Amino acid sequence: MSDESDVTRADETVFAVVGPGAVGGLVAWLLHRAGRDVVAVGRPATVDALRADGIEVRSAQFGSGVERVPADTVVPDGASVILATKAYGLDAVLPDIAASRPVEVVSFLNGVEHVGPLRAALPGVAVAGASVAVSALRLSPSVIDHRSPFVNIEAPEAAAGFAAVRALADAGPRVRARGTESEVLWAKFRMLATLALLTSHWRQPAGAALSADPELTEAVVAEIVACSTAEGVPATAVALMSVLATVPGGMRTSLQEDLAAGAPSELDAIGGALLRIGERDGVPTPAIARIVAGLGS
Repeated sequence: MSDESDVTRADETVFAVVGPGAVGGLVAWLLHRAGRDVVAVGRPATVDALRADGIEVRSAQFGSGVERVPADTVVPDGASVILATKAYGLDAVLPDIAASRPVEVVSFLNGVEHVGPLRAALPGVAVAGASVAVSALRLSPSVIDHRSPFVNIEAPEAAAGFAAVRALADAGPRVRARGTESEVLWAKFRMLATLALLTSHWRQPAGAALSADPELTEAVVAEIVACSTAEGVPATAVALMSVLATVPGGMRTSLQEDLAAGAPSELDAIGGALLRIGERDGVPTPAIARIVAGLGS
């Protein structure tokens, strides 16, 4: 989509950020601060809080402040949708997104199984599965603590002309559009799945979880790499371990936090997805199966 005539002009677009949690709220705040026409779309209680207080972000990278981002419970007609819900929240928001007849959808959902349902529900709509690397915590419905010194967005090369991708590049995050959608999604999923499963299993931060049982870590990495390769995105254990070595030792994962709190979690979107992929592609996943069974009990 590189032809300017085939893409929506970013400066004329309404951006609807569906799921204004830690990541979505930060994205909405950045776009609004950059002068974009943006609406945060969430549940009634969240919308009430945002209408009353705006979105407050505390960030060493971008500074701190409040943006009075408009909020609503429905997606505006014809918007560019930025989807930032948890993976398990997709089914709940899809009907409203489809009813709004969006011009495009960029998804930041974790995992690799969501783009199929998205495209099936949105025939004729340009859809891109992208990824975002950031550490952010929602302290309240309207307050977000941006903890990492970066917001890195990866989008497939085919989405380089999306209005949302171009607007985000102008709003502060580092944005790169390259490779295929599968390459973009798996690059994050390999790292995320390893960290999420092991930190949740050991109930420890990343450094301790990765080193607690080297044989288990090696097995999980090998199974994830095999699943990625079987799905057409070749990877190696050496490369994945190199990426994991760059993760701060004190990092905790949202899966770990959600499971500890007894809250809804992305265990199925992460561990369950790997088990389904392994079964479909004939890849043995005994280590992952053991961890998932333990976490799900």
